[in-house]
Amino acid sequence: MYSILIVEDDDKIAGILSDHLERYGYSVRTAEQLYAIKAEFVKIDPDLVLLDINLPYFDGFYWCRQIRSVSNVPVIFISARTDDMNQVMAIENGGDDYITKPFHLDVVTAKIKSVLRRAYGEYALNNAHSQTEELAGLFIHPEKNELVYDSERIELSKKEFTLFRKLSEAHDRIVSRDDLLEALWDEVDFVDDNTLSVNVNRLRKRLQELGIHDAIQTIRGQGYRLNVNWREDEGAK
Repeated sequence: MYSILIVEDDDKIAGILSDHLERYGYSVRTAEQLYAIKAEFVKIDPDLVLLDINLPYFDGFYWCRQIRSVSNVPVIFISARTDDMNQVMAIENGGDDYITKPFHLDVVTAKIKSVLRRAYGEYALNNAHSQTEELAGLFIHPEKNELVYDSERIELSKKEFTLFRKLSEAHDRIVSRDDLLEALWDEVDFVDDNTLSVNVNRLRKRLQELGIHDAIQTIRGQGYRLNVNWREDEGAK
């Protein structure tokens, strides 16, 4: 079941869309905090977004760019603006399609099916979205060795990414030094134990570039643990 996030400040239109799409088997959520669309998007993690342009606080173009900073999920604009320039701006700001109001519900459904097929289904060139993982608002892109958090993006080296993935897959649990060494090097017997410490410290510094501090905890005599504490740190600011 695909999930859809509706970002629309007209409750009547949002309700009509939601009821119609749920009848077609979609899981539908409507954005409630129109001043924090990116945060809601990260929390809900939908497969597709229906996005109005005329919104309070910031317009849909702004929010599409914010979504694009953390995800490549399809975004379909729905707007009463019918001129060509707004449709061009929608595409240039990261949109995948554009539907004008008033709209026919069957057209909306057909466009959603088409975009989903291109993104995830039979017409997809790759399935990058399904490979993307999310951990407390931190997006992990294995196909690019990238981490994205709050609009900040870093590309890790192969060893840095391997180390992070090993820790993140067992987050909040201790990963032994031996397990990490085996994941990073084939010939463990020839690796200086201090080399692992150097790589862990290097990863810590890379995470600091994203504003994530003190997430990798050293457990003396055992190994390391990734504490998913960055959302807590953000709330304390």
